[in-house]
Amino acid sequence: MSGSVWLPPGSRPDTLPGIPRQRTPSWAQPDPVDELAVRLEDFIAAAVHPDEIAALLESDGLSDDQIRQRYGVKNSFALAETLYERVERRHPEPDGPVHDPWRIGLLGCLLRGVVFALPGLAYVLGAPLFTGPGDLGLPAGTVPLLAGALCGWTWNQGLAHRAYAWLGLGDRMAARRALLLGAPAGALLGSLVALAFAGGATRTVVAFAAGQSCYLAAATVLLVMGRERFLLAALAPMATGAVLSLVGPLPEAASLALLLGSLVAVAALGLREVAPALKDETGWTAGLVALLPFGAFGTAPAHLRPAGPRLTGSLPYALFGLGTGVLVLYAALGDALAGEEHSAVAAPAAVALTLSMGPAEWLLYRFRSDSLAGLRSSGTARDFRRTTALTVVQCLAAYLAALLALSLAVSALWPQSPVPGGVRLAGLLLLGVVLWTGLLLQSFGAVTGATAVCCAAALAQTVLLATRTGDPHLAAAAVCGTAAVVQAVLVCALLGRATAHR
Repeated sequence: MSGSVWLPPGSRPDTLPGIPRQRTPSWAQPDPVDELAVRLEDFIAAAVHPDEIAALLESDGLSDDQIRQRYGVKNSFALAETLYERVERRHPEPDGPVHDPWRIGLLGCLLRGVVFALPGLAYVLGAPLFTGPGDLGLPAGTVPLLAGALCGWTWNQGLAHRAYAWLGLGDRMAARRALLLGAPAGALLGSLVALAFAGGATRTVVAFAAGQSCYLAAATVLLVMGRERFLLAALAPMATGAVLSLVGPLPEAASLALLLGSLVAVAALGLREVAPALKDETGWTAGLVALLPFGAFGTAPAHLRPAGPRLTGSLPYALFGLGTGVLVLYAALGDALAGEEHSAVAAPAAVALTLSMGPAEWLLYRFRSDSLAGLRSSGTARDFRRTTALTVVQCLAAYLAALLALSLAVSALWPQSPVPGGVRLAGLLLLGVVLWTGLLLQSFGAVTGATAVCCAAALAQTVLLATRTGDPHLAAAAVCGTAAVVQAVLVCALLGRATAHR
């Protein structure tokens, strides 16, 4: 054991034989998948699906053969799933403030509410024109005015949707062409309906109803094209005269001049908005085609025709206007229908509902904004449903608070009007729930359900009033309460899904 080490011939004693290098066992080498996961950690942590990782791997030029040889898995999708499982999810917040497309100023929405309500002052100036015998227990001239208004609301809701559909497709000229033909047609139809329901009304009442139809048509053009401020300016002289007439009666000639002046101004502004369509080389023919099922491209060959809004798509919106219009009119005429002493063509309830459309519009935008924030902050579908339900309750409560305050304020200012309370106030608030939830469903494209509920409620209340079943105020509260519950269920079923908020 103490002898010298054997050396091969020719070797020197100070030379040792080379020791072969030992190979590291495969189990001791670093896992290439772990190395790849560390290198791509930030991207993998932010991915919401393994397919995103697979797309990145393929964009780096990794073939399936390379992946099998280097990482020991079948293909890029298998490697992506492995990486997705090994890295914990981390979704970093974007740099800077988050873009919110639904943020809108409150003042603009309140302005629209005022613009919706100001035309009601025209009835104050036109009150001396409403002469003749009453009908159905209502003041003289009420029936043709209401018939023309309902027709106008129905037609113009459908027309506005069609024009907005063209604007959404980026074709502003097609929207103008649709309004160019649709607005005069609606004015003519409303005037004919008012004439058909005139009965024993005087010619001045029929003329006022025709002017009402013309105003609704021109105002639709201005509102669709975003000209609320022009409309407000055109209505300002008439509104000022109506307020002055409450202090002391104005001469009849002055009242007529103010009414006609505002009507002519609104009509001229509306014509100015659609005037570019008149200069278009296709003219009235294109305006007619823009109202047809395939819109401005209806005469083009099928293979050249882009997809345009279909005519049937506007029908539910028109019927929604009819159903809600009937419900609002019943709320306005509740006292008269109940045979009470205090009755008016435009009751404080209708004025409050009209003014409340401004806050209602702002709260619709607020809901969309908050639901978008809920999508970012919720980690599970259950958390998102809870957040959405809470947002609906908050926005609806805010709208009902605004409606209640407006109702009490208008009733306090309205001459010889009692402060609403009990069943009447409950019916008004329930109607507010129906209107706001209906608009909410409509804003998410679920107009069919909202239309069916509102039209069914309007029909049910009409039947109850025609058959004189129960007290009109109780009937309105019962019908609106049922409709409110049904629409609340529809809202929860639809808006609890994240896909509805795309």
